[in-house]
Amino acid sequence: MSHRGTDRHDVIVVGVGGVGSATVSHLARRGLDVLGLERRDVPHAMGSSHGSTRIIRRAQHEGAEYVPLADRAYECWRALEERSGRDLLTVTGSIHAGAPGTDLIGDVVSACDAADVPYERLDAPTVNDRFPGYDLPADFEVVFQSEGGFLDVERCVSAYVTDAHAAGATIRGRERVLDWSETGDGVRVRTNKRRYEADELVITAGSWAGELLPELAAEAVPVRAVMTWLQPTEPELFSPERFPVFVLRSHEEGGYGFPAYDVPGFKFGRSADPLEVVDPETMDRAPTAKDEELHRRFAERYFPAGAGPTLSLRTCVQSFSSDEEFVVGRVPGHDTVTVATGFSGHGFKFASMLGEVLADLAIDGKTDHDLSIHSVGRVL
Repeated sequence: MSHRGTDRHDVIVVGVGGVGSATVSHLARRGLDVLGLERRDVPHAMGSSHGSTRIIRRAQHEGAEYVPLADRAYECWRALEERSGRDLLTVTGSIHAGAPGTDLIGDVVSACDAADVPYERLDAPTVNDRFPGYDLPADFEVVFQSEGGFLDVERCVSAYVTDAHAAGATIRGRERVLDWSETGDGVRVRTNKRRYEADELVITAGSWAGELLPELAAEAVPVRAVMTWLQPTEPELFSPERFPVFVLRSHEEGGYGFPAYDVPGFKFGRSADPLEVVDPETMDRAPTAKDEELHRRFAERYFPAGAGPTLSLRTCVQSFSSDEEFVVGRVPGHDTVTVATGFSGHGFKFASMLGEVLADLAIDGKTDHDLSIHSVGRVL
């Protein structure tokens, strides 16, 4: 299939963030001539694959169907660590903490039980004593899972890009895809710099997927999110050895967070309700005083030892599907096009195995991984 040395390739991958970089790597390591196209820098801070850390966990409150995907993602991340010689995944344990009457704890327990994931049920005082960076309300219910942790997000993208280069892939940054068309024997892609042809097209463009596949615009809705770093007043409590990653839900708000790592401060995010839909090209990317106030209030309530002076706030853009399941697969009506989008704020942890899935689909039109609940066909 190789067309090296020409502007025709076996596969073109559009969007080289978390999932796209993994896809280019998986395809290139299988011997294909792969071109990755990224409209911004590689890596960049304008989408959803930046901000130092992303949670990875086996405890999947989203449903038991996600657990086998997470397990394979762990394997693929560890394999990338071995090939790259870089530390990418840090295990801290993961905490799900929910107020009485919220669905979070019931959902995560059901998923863990169905998928045979071991966990501990804890009360809030026990958590606060074991992990004193936490100060959960006494009536909160908690699930602790020992294998959760976080990924170094920019390092992961860079490792996959380097991995792809080593396998012969070409990746072009600052090159925007203007349009594409099927030709009968593949696809033709036009960018702001040149034209390319390929046998297969894979679209992993995140919040920009709707530009390239208008029929899926409602399944890749761009949503603004804010990440915050505060200086802990007791920094020793927020080290990776003493502070598990968390997902938290009360009746009024939700959030997620991490120990201090790589950049200064205790990092967390507060879930927006309702979701703030934006245009990723024209949105104001500067965090606001209101963002800071809401996030500080969250930290003061649940993690007061982490609620010191503000260090940093950063925005990102996440693509949300209509039912908040992923949108992955061959695109109906297109013989040579595969897409992955709509990760709804929790996709990066799966990027390593999604690259494998997309390589399967581009090469064979099918995969052994069960992504039936994420099928493109359910929304088209």
